[in-house]
Amino acid sequence: MKRILLLFIFLGVCQMARAQVVTVKDAESEEPLEFVTIYSNSPREYATTDASGQANISVFRGANKIEFRSIGYETATRSYAELEAESFALRLEPVSVKMDAIVVSASRWEQNSADLSYSVASIDKESIALQNPQTAADLLAISGKVYIQKSQQGGGSPMIRGFATNRLLYAIDGVRMNTAIFRSGNIQNVISLDPFAMENAEVLFGPASVIYGSDAIGGVMSFQTLTPQFSYESEPYVFGKAVARYSGANQEKTGHFDVGIGWEKWALVSSISTNNYGDLRMGQNGPDDYLKPYYVERIDSADVVVENDDPLQQRPSGFSQINMMQKLRFRPDENWDFQYAFHYSETSDYGRYDRHQRLRDGLPRYAEWKYGPQTWMMNQFSLSHTSTNSFYDILSLRLAQQSFGESRISRDLNDPNREIRAEDVLALSANLDFVKAIGANRLYYGLEAVQNEVTSTGTNENIETGKSEEGPSRYPNATWASYGAYVSADLRLAEKWKMQAGMRYNQVRLNAKFDTRFYPLPFTTAALNNGALTGSMGFVFRPDAQWIFSINGSTAFRAPNVDDVGKVFDSEPGAVVVPNPDLKAEYAYNADIGIARVFGKAVKLDLTAYYTHLNNALVRRNFVLNGQDSIIYDGELSQVQAIQNAAVARVYGVQAGLEVKLPAGFEFRADYNFQRGEEELDDGSLSPSRHAAPWFGVASIGYTHNDLQLRFYAEANGERSFEDMPFGEIGKTEIYAADADGNPYAPGWYTLNFKARYRVSEQFSVSAALENITDQRYRPYSSGISAPGRNFILAIRADF
Repeated sequence: MKRILLLFIFLGVCQMARAQVVTVKDAESEEPLEFVTIYSNSPREYATTDASGQANISVFRGANKIEFRSIGYETATRSYAELEAESFALRLEPVSVKMDAIVVSASRWEQNSADLSYSVASIDKESIALQNPQTAADLLAISGKVYIQKSQQGGGSPMIRGFATNRLLYAIDGVRMNTAIFRSGNIQNVISLDPFAMENAEVLFGPASVIYGSDAIGGVMSFQTLTPQFSYESEPYVFGKAVARYSGANQEKTGHFDVGIGWEKWALVSSISTNNYGDLRMGQNGPDDYLKPYYVERIDSADVVVENDDPLQQRPSGFSQINMMQKLRFRPDENWDFQYAFHYSETSDYGRYDRHQRLRDGLPRYAEWKYGPQTWMMNQFSLSHTSTNSFYDILSLRLAQQSFGESRISRDLNDPNREIRAEDVLALSANLDFVKAIGANRLYYGLEAVQNEVTSTGTNENIETGKSEEGPSRYPNATWASYGAYVSADLRLAEKWKMQAGMRYNQVRLNAKFDTRFYPLPFTTAALNNGALTGSMGFVFRPDAQWIFSINGSTAFRAPNVDDVGKVFDSEPGAVVVPNPDLKAEYAYNADIGIARVFGKAVKLDLTAYYTHLNNALVRRNFVLNGQDSIIYDGELSQVQAIQNAAVARVYGVQAGLEVKLPAGFEFRADYNFQRGEEELDDGSLSPSRHAAPWFGVASIGYTHNDLQLRFYAEANGERSFEDMPFGEIGKTEIYAADADGNPYAPGWYTLNFKARYRVSEQFSVSAALENITDQRYRPYSSGISAPGRNFILAIRADF
């Protein structure tokens, strides 16, 4: 009997030791707070709360100072003993305005944004739930600091600080998403990501090659997907949500469901989303140049130009998409954490709407121009280990295999020959990252290896006879590989001064084999081997709790990829781009200066100015192939062009933000972005940069009371006149409006919008929105499709 009693006492003690779980709630609403960051310096530990506001803090035992941080709340500090005395229950007080937030994109580790010398914008799950973005591109626009271009409805190419496409880097759960065929033209790979499966997203502005390597010139977009959560009770922890949404402007019908189950050491989460978008309707009030008076149909084995009975309907632009995700997590003890993740995304075919507006001899040039299904699959294994050895406090290993598939399908009007160009990329990556605290300082270092295998095929199909034959491919079959090592540090120079510094060395190799059966290229192979050394240094000065001053200098690079070296395509009417194997990396040199000021507890103002100089810029220029400056391409005499290291580019600008907390639950926010870029042309003259959008901004008034959220906001974009039009855009008359002289230009525009969200019960909420209330007909700069007209959105959500 005595032994049994001792056994029960022992089991009880073990259960108490295991169940040291803190619960964090909002002090006013008593709602549990997710993603609260818990941190202590001694012992060096951190944790985050789950959807029920809970986290296991057993590893913090004995800590004298534990910090609890969350966006929009006062930082709370407790000792472990104080938490124990409070029964491990903590309430965080909402704040009016806050200087800092916890971010991970800057170093791949959690950091306080106020300690960084460069700018980072965070998009949390509450903002995502209220804004209800249709795609991940629209999600980025929530920040108010990212400009989105679209060539078709199934598109979304971010522009950040005058850079875009392959001069920006995408990361999903810390894994590089950029491939060797990311092009300088607008891309839409970001729509492969599911907004419903996001915990949060961050945008790091400016060069970040020290951490991320090639392509991170204008910025980094980092997405964190749903994470499996463990149970801190004897019963499994079950959580999830279901969403149904409808949008009027494109007859969108979307459904989403995710569910997670957590036990003590095992956890999993599953997610699926389906989207169906009809043809997009533009607004009633705006330039007639954007109207679509016709479309092409295949009727009785003939191409027929059909009058569009509703010129506001942009045909063809509809498409559908499915996203799936599965994650499995295992934590055998407090020091080890293993995760496996599977992601899959696939779209239907979708029309390249801008190409359907091109004319030849007064008729549509194309009967067909569409992208085939865009697919993305990722298998990822990651582990983290917490230790107190001499080399690291935390180790992180990420291994990933990604498969990308895309294709282009085109056919001229009244031509039976259909051209199909398909690309597949197998991307393998490994990242090994370490962090080590040395007193009040932190050291980050790591290794990265990336390899892309590009397979490109061409098929010519006769739609009348059904016969197919091999045709020229868009790219050579090629291998692109990158190997890098980096080290960076956060240093506390004095009580009010902090410094970040880092450097990286990267080696990039490319080997390509060209098929000369279809084009008379003077070479059959290409081999590049580029090394790049980049660095950064920045300082943060906080004289008091109301001021932050920062200054940062950094370099970045972009190594030529397969798209730069080996692509054949028609860039614009009368021009064809051909391969050029003689390329080297382009370098960026950047400087930032930032100021943030809090006035009392109600007003926050921040301002950042930046300048970026791009040397050896990879740009499209006239070229000579086999002694000829023009060749016959697609039945048309076309100017030969190629990507070349032929220019210097400069971009400078200002980002400003204002946040005002008003009485009775009201708030005001505004963001303004001005960027100006110029690029050197062949003759030495300067042209505005293509990806430096006209000024844009957003201003909003919000209201929150108990379970109700309201937001009224205005978005605006400045004009890009013909005189200010980039040289390469002047020939794309089909996507721009015409000014009084008949020249292409991008008119300025504005929209007024209203969104609301009401939590009917603890489990159910309803969201509604009326976008573009005044039904403006507008087209964001450089876009090939007009934005939605007046758009009513309704969504119903169930959380459990």
